[in-house]
Amino acid sequence: MAEPHIPEANITIIAETFRLLGDPTRLKILLVCLEGPRPVGDIAQAVDASQSLVSHHLRLLRAARLVVGTRKAKQVIYEAADDHIRHMLADMIAHSDEEPDAPDH
Repeated sequence: MAEPHIPEANITIIAETFRLLGDPTRLKILLVCLEGPRPVGDIAQAVDASQSLVSHHLRLLRAARLVVGTRKAKQVIYEAADDHIRHMLADMIAHSDEEPDAPDH
């Protein structure tokens, strides 16, 4: 089977995305953002972290185009950037729920 040609820049972006999601707090934040638009305070409460820590992680997730923020009055409301993010995480969650195959011994 031939390997698909993926530009090196895309490989770098994908690797950086998985690196960012390797942090459990960031992953939890992104999962909360999948539930719908939420302000930072609600996200912080949902993941049991300080608002300043959540804000820091949200900046990184936003820079990676994993979440988007919309300003409403004095607060910013965050949500998952698009359906690609939703599908990727849904697939990973489904994969993690699967029983491992029995060994072929």
